[in-house]
Amino acid sequence: MGTGVDIIFKIAAIGIITAVLYQLLKNSQREELALMTSIAGLVVVLLMLMQEISLLFSTIKTLFGL
Repeated sequence: MGTGVDIIFKIAAIGIITAVLYQLLKNSQREELALMTSIAGLVVVLLMLMQEISLLFSTIKTLFGL
């Protein structure tokens, strides 16, 4: 996918956007929607990491001939 630095910046950007949205929604008395926004941000980051971990495992399998 991308380099290690790219993925870190993407995760940081998603975290910042999620935190800002969470605070905006929480201050406007929409706690349920704020919670759903933070969960959605977490799911997006986990999906990004799952792709990277899958790439890591396939690289290891190729390296060791498994």
